[in-house]
Amino acid sequence: MNLDKTQQKADSVTQVVASSGSFQIELVDYAGSIDNEKLIEVSKSLEKEYGPAALLTNKTIQIYFNRKGTLPFIARDQGEIVGYMIGVPLEMLSREPWARLDANFNKSNTIYTYAFVVERDSKGTGCAKILKRVFLNQTKKQENILYVTGHVRRGIAARFKGDIDIVDKIDNWQGTGKVFEYYRRRLHSD
Repeated sequence: MNLDKTQQKADSVTQVVASSGSFQIELVDYAGSIDNEKLIEVSKSLEKEYGPAALLTNKTIQIYFNRKGTLPFIARDQGEIVGYMIGVPLEMLSREPWARLDANFNKSNTIYTYAFVVERDSKGTGCAKILKRVFLNQTKKQENILYVTGHVRRGIAARFKGDIDIVDKIDNWQGTGKVFEYYRRRLHSD
């Protein structure tokens, strides 16, 4: 069945890659419309701090969850989506000047952390830590991927474990008035 860009199959197709009790992390092969409402609801936890541009939409779900080459994960607790993390090849962000300036742009060796979101009620439960660990472990398994990059608020990357470099500082990230850092994490030790 061929779907045009405005259509979306209802059922999601995922693979459970980690679980403990009622909590599980799933690698998303295809995000179906059945999960759109909950994904959008979870993204609302970003709106207060980063504005409405941070919200997922049906269109961005198609782009970042269902596009070949992306690494989208969802966290579920008792069957309900409580968080998600999306990695995209750096080259997918070619319209972003900062991406084109990255030393690894066009080398197909870097995954950019497009989104990392956990519902407020699930914060402090270990959900975010497990989701991030699974994301990094699964990213390491990707052929030719040597780095994970992303933008985080100033000072957060200093708390990360591993081989982390701060590549750039942005004083007004996406018009939020907040200082963010662009970091690069080496996935494999030499």
